[in-house]
Formats: sequence, structure tokens, C-alpha cells
Amino acid sequence: MLEVIHEDNHLLVVVKPVNVPAQADSSGDMDMLSLVKAYIKERYQKPGAVYAGLVHRLDRPAGGLMVFAKTSKAAARLSVQFQSHEAGRSYLAAVEGDAGAGTLTDYLCKDGGKNRVTVVQAGTAGAKWAQLCYETVERRGGLSLVRVELSTGRPHQIRVQMANAGFPLFGDQRYGRGRPGQQLALWGAELRLTHPTRRESMTFRAPPPKTEPWIQFKWKG
Repeated sequence: MLEVIHEDNHLLVVVKPVNVPAQADSSGDMDMLSLVKAYIKERYQKPGAVYAGLVHRLDRPAGGLMVFAKTSKAAARLSVQFQSHEAGRSYLAAVEGDAGAGTLTDYLCKDGGKNRVTVVQAGTAGAKWAQLCYETVERRGGLSLVRVELSTGRPHQIRVQMANAGFPLFGDQRYGRGRPGQQLALWGAELRLTHPTRRESMTFRAPPPKTEPWIQFKWKG
């Protein structure tokens, strides 16, 4: 069932569960875009095809807030906001070690065939500049709960940069020391945008699920 945080004539803000792709992929698993279209079709009894615009993405193993456009005008305007970083997102991550706070600046290169991103030297073919800022809000059980703000939006950026800095995310089997059965601890906790027609600033928040490792922490935001 779709968890709806906000809905109006132009946009729909929902919570993406972990391990659900943002849009259809080769796995054939149900995806968020299809779920949103099905929700709109059923709620408003719409005949035929239903429109919903995907204006940003969230890695499949991560969960948290996503916004979908309900009109093509809203999709175009929201897409510009995300491309220009006028729209903002804050993430929570549980990472190994005492992370403290800092700004990470790297060059990242993606191997599409292996779906893996690596930190490379500046000037490497295909490399893209990436930056994030993070701060620790609580420490418990050998883990740091960090809040992350992205200056850029690169694939797997938080996972790769935090691991490269020595603080891999809990449960990350690709870039860290995650074990089978552990869930990647990355959550889109806050979403900030300007309404595409009313031009009002809007902020949405959603807490991570009450599962490991999130339940170890007392911080509520």
C-alpha cells in the first residue's frame, strides 16, 4: 500500500519502501512509478492510461521520501528544481565508526556494466565531481547516525564517498562490509521543494523504519 505524505492537483509525495525500484527495471519487480500510477487510477477512477512524472530517483536499496508530478507542467518545473539543486534532500545514514562531521569532495566514475562507482583521480575519463556534507547526530554501538546533504547528485554517491572516507554504511554489501540479510541503512528523511504552481516553499519529513539499525538510535530529529 502506498504511504502518501502529501497530495494535491499537481504533485504527490510518498515514502518509498526499501528495495523497491523507483521505476521499472530488468528485475520485473513492482516499482514506485507503477504504484503511483495505480494509486491515481484507482483513487480517481480514471479510465485508460494515467500520467505520473518521475522527477528524481532514489537508489533501490534505500528508502524515504519521493515526489511525483501529476501533470506535465509540474513535471517540467520540478525536474528543473532537482537539476539545479533548488530542490533539496537530506538523508540519514548509519555508518561504521566515529564519523564526526565534514565535507567530502571526490571525483567519481561509474562502471555501467558492473553497476559500481569508484573514486578516481581528477581528469580520469568519465569522472564527475561529487561533494557532500555530513554531521553526526548520535553515536551508538559502534555506529554513527549521520545527516547528509548533497551538493551533487551522483549514482551511489553517499555510499561511495562515505566508504572511501572510512565510514561505510551499515548493511552495504557493495561498498562496505554488509552481510547477507542486513539492510542498507540509507534513508531520504527530508525533502524540500517549491510548489510548481503556487511557488510556495514546502518541506516534508519522514522517519526511518523501526528496524535495525535505526532502532538503536534515540535521536528523533
